[in-house]
Amino acid sequence: MMQDGEKGVIIQRDKETYAVAPHIPCGVVSPDTLRKLADVAEKYNVAALKITSAARIAIVGLKEEDVDNVWNDLGMTPGAGVGLCVRSIKACPGTTFCKRGIQDSLSLGMKLDSIYHGMELPSKFKFGVSGCPNQCAETCIKDIGLVGMKNGWRILVGGNGGSKPRLAVELMKDVPEDEALGIIDRIIKFYKENGKKNQRIGGLIEEIGLDEFKKRLGVA
Repeated sequence: MMQDGEKGVIIQRDKETYAVAPHIPCGVVSPDTLRKLADVAEKYNVAALKITSAARIAIVGLKEEDVDNVWNDLGMTPGAGVGLCVRSIKACPGTTFCKRGIQDSLSLGMKLDSIYHGMELPSKFKFGVSGCPNQCAETCIKDIGLVGMKNGWRILVGGNGGSKPRLAVELMKDVPEDEALGIIDRIIKFYKENGKKNQRIGGLIEEIGLDEFKKRLGVA
């Protein structure tokens, strides 16, 4: 039996079948891809197609002998659904589509996805990018969250959901996009070098203190 993450699979409750969730950056999907997913689901008689919290579409109820063929038919790469890595970058429609958008969250989310998706880190890691203070990308419970404001981006850090939820704290505000990308790069490098295995970045901040965290990033 395959293990979680092997060939992009996740073992299901019955301990016999698997789900796979192709990578769909920021949840933006074309009609052709949707048709392909539906065709594959029908071809292999799966139990369901499930939209995930990471804005992917999981194909649920696959037999082990079908997994390789499913990926070949899809021609897509697996989403990083398990493991100690950047699992998801969630972005709202922002100014691309939403009437409430203040900043272009979708474009920034796509940039972050291209850089960080699947990157190995001390623990699982999630981004959220919201184009306005309504935070539809749930930025306040993400390891790094960006919130679009009138004068730039508000950068939040250290949030997470799960059994021990934690709200993110503000690191900076009114940050231009290029500067925000540089700050995020410094955050990730610092976390890589200083985080313990399975320690979320929020736990690292609690350990050393927010002021020290800012100081060591050079944003104090």
